[in-house]
Amino acid sequence: MKKLILNIALVLALVVSVSCRETKEGAEEAADKIENAAEEAGEAMEDAVDEAGEAMEDAADSAEEAMEDTKDAVEEAADSVKEGAEDAMDKAADAIDDAKEKGADALNDAADKMKNN
Repeated sequence: MKKLILNIALVLALVVSVSCRETKEGAEEAADKIENAAEEAGEAMEDAVDEAGEAMEDAADSAEEAMEDTKDAVEEAADSVKEGAEDAMDKAADAIDDAKEKGADALNDAADKMKNN
């Protein structure tokens, strides 16, 4: 009977020992999985921050390019208006000169007619 009780106690001790070892291994495995998941989440956050920073830099570059393009377009429009105004002034001056010439010719014709009469 003593042997039976000792054998039962030994078997129980063995079962408890194996069970504790399995629980410990399971806990270590779970801790490793949690650690890996945390590392992956951290890396994903770092990647997201990097991508957001790059996107902001790209947006700033695009805005700067748009501003430069707008400035160039305004300068070109101003030059075009200036050229148009200069052309209009030249045409007006030419028209005035033509009118002067025609007026002078008309006066000369009138004077010639008066002389001939």
